[in-house]
Order: sequence, then C-alpha cells, then structure tokens
Amino acid sequence: MNPFDLSGKNALVTGASRGLGRHFALALARAGADVAITSRTLASLDDTVREIASIGRRVLPVALDVRAHASIQAAVASVHAHFGRIDILINNAGCNIRKPALDVAWEDWNTILDTNLRGPFFVAQAVARHMIEAGRGRIVNIGSVTSVAGYAGLGPYGASRGGIKQLTMSLAADWGPNGVTVNCLAPGWFKTAQNAVMYEDAEWVRYLSDKIPLRRPGAVEDLTGALLFLSSDASAYVTGQILLVDGGISVNDTRALPAKP
Repeated sequence: MNPFDLSGKNALVTGASRGLGRHFALALARAGADVAITSRTLASLDDTVREIASIGRRVLPVALDVRAHASIQAAVASVHAHFGRIDILINNAGCNIRKPALDVAWEDWNTILDTNLRGPFFVAQAVARHMIEAGRGRIVNIGSVTSVAGYAGLGPYGASRGGIKQLTMSLAADWGPNGVTVNCLAPGWFKTAQNAVMYEDAEWVRYLSDKIPLRRPGAVEDLTGALLFLSSDASAYVTGQILLVDGGISVNDTRALPAKP
C-alpha cells in the first residue's frame, strides 16, 4: 500500500489560479485526488481546470474571496455538496504588498492580514466542521520562511505568516482529538507572480543564492513531496508542525570560520 496515494480523496485548494496554488492542485490530482480549486474570479481558473481534467480527475472551480466571510461559507458549502466530503484542505490563498515599514499604509496592513491570516482561519474553520463530523481530515496551511525569519520590506507579510505558524499549532491542538491534522508547509524563496520582478535582477538572484546552503532558489517541483506527505496517510501521526522547504536558508548560513587562503 502506498501511503502517499490520494485515490478516492477530495481536496480543496484555495488560490489555485496560478503559482504555487496551481502547482499544488495539479500535484494532488496526479496523486489521485479529485480537486476543488478556488480564485476570486472563475475565469482565472480555466487553465487549471483543463489541466486537471486532462489528468482524468474530477475538478470543481469555485469563486472565493477569503476576505469575505459569506464567500467562504458559500464556497465550502458548494464543495461539500458537490463531493460529499472534503478530505484535504490546502489553505493557500494569499497576497503581499512590498514596502519599507515606514511606507506601509493602514489599508496595506488590513489587506495582507485579512487575506493571509483571517481568511485562512475561517476557511479552515468552515472545512473543519465537515472533517470533524467525518472523524478525519488533513489541513495544510501554506506559510513561508517568513514564518520563522524576518526580512526588510516584509513586515505585514511576515506578521501574517508568523501568525499562520501559531494558528497551525493552535488548531492542531483543537482538532486533533477529532482526527483532523493541521500542519504548515513553509516554502522558502520560490519565484511566483508576487515576487517575479525581483528575479529579473540577476545580481539579486546571485545574492539570494549565496544565502541558501543549497545555492539556488526553489523550483515548484521541490514542494511536491512535502505537500503529498502532509496531505496523505504518510503523515497520520504528524500535526501542529511547520515543514520548511527552503533550501536551508532558515538556518541563517553564517560562516563561523575564516575563509581558506
């Protein structure tokens, strides 16, 4: 028996129109799961829908704005009604606004925290009601290396991702007795639509790579194994944990010996 096999499972992936969310949805489908995918606009999900369907899995596109409680309730109800149960939640929807701390506006803070922390909590809450009734479930909150490390220009974003780490541990304690595991998958530096402009600067990419023990930024494929582990029976006795997939950058690779002559 393959503990990573997701055949017969139903997954919900938020923020799946592009980037990491799209990759997560496709990876789950390739592992055998049927997948509900969300975005604020249904049209943005068309490419992901076609690719999942081509794998031979059932796919349900759903409009969801995680900043609106009514939208969360309606989306989760729609997915549950369509599939009959939700076995896996990939709590991925998020955003970022890069600014020096002194330039962050009140609404910048609210946009980031509402999207990255308040929204994921209420998505998890809505899904967990069904998982608890079923007696099992896997919730994977998507965090970041900023869940454990600080970076200039990412104050509100780092606060939201640090909050996701703490939220993961709290929900794991709340829902573990009901058979629901809650973990956090925390990617390091991966090129996405949110940060693509930075990767156009070759000097910055070299600077970043020198900070990473494995000496390169991440590729989306580097996340697949960790995603499937946390989504499957392979992690049945794992809950409340943060799994960093960051090439080692979070170890703060600082040389403690003089350079060799």
